Amino acid sequence: MSDRYLIVNADDFGQSAGVNRGVIEAHERGVVTSATLMVRWPAAAEAAQYARRQPGLGIGLHLDLGEWAYRDSEWVRLYQVVDESDTQAVTEEVARQLDAFERMAGRCPTHLDSHQHAHRKEPASSVVLEAAKRLGIPVREYSVPYHGGFYGQDERGVSYPAGVTVESFIAILAGLGPGFTEIGCHPAVACDLDTMYRSERLLELATLCDARVRRAADEMGIEFKSFADWLGAAGTEPHASGQ
Repeated sequence: MSDRYLIVNADDFGQSAGVNRGVIEAHERGVVTSATLMVRWPAAAEAAQYARRQPGLGIGLHLDLGEWAYRDSEWVRLYQVVDESDTQAVTEEVARQLDAFERMAGRCPTHLDSHQHAHRKEPASSVVLEAAKRLGIPVREYSVPYHGGFYGQDERGVSYPAGVTVESFIAILAGLGPGFTEIGCHPAVACDLDTMYRSERLLELATLCDARVRRAADEMGIEFKSFADWLGAAGTEPHASGQ
């Protein structure tokens, strides 16, 4: 029996057709075991329909409160869903997105995370943790150790292809501790989003589908799992929000 279990979660599922196809390919041909759905985007219904047919793909909610991009030497907001400092507004938006998720996916999310890690800051962190407690599901970083090192840009948005190579992924595998760990990723087959993270998604997809990654994991005794497996190991079962 292995003592190291890896959840490879693809963020942004449903954000675009190119992202959807990338996540699907990375699941069917690669090592992606889980994804988080962005319910506000036009391609979300298509993504949810796929997840309904694929019980082996864990599916959580990628809460979307807004997006920033580093442009012309400063961070600028691309869009804002709600005022992230307004507890009531954040609470209501989380409830709306949870309700939309359950209607689309036909089930409770396996876990919660957020676009650009918005749930790391208050009041979103408290709101999200309370929602997760009510649902009986984990939250990225708070419940399962999270490794965000598989990423193709630096902190200012400068492209860093070395961060998403096969070699970089295998190096992450080598450093995993016992128990469950989550690695985040953002695969896509096309650059069809107005976002600062574009061509790097194609590089991620190639790595996630490279046979060397799975072979290295097998040699290290690492098993690929989903958040549903984590819930089963914890002896808990998610339940509908009732929103």
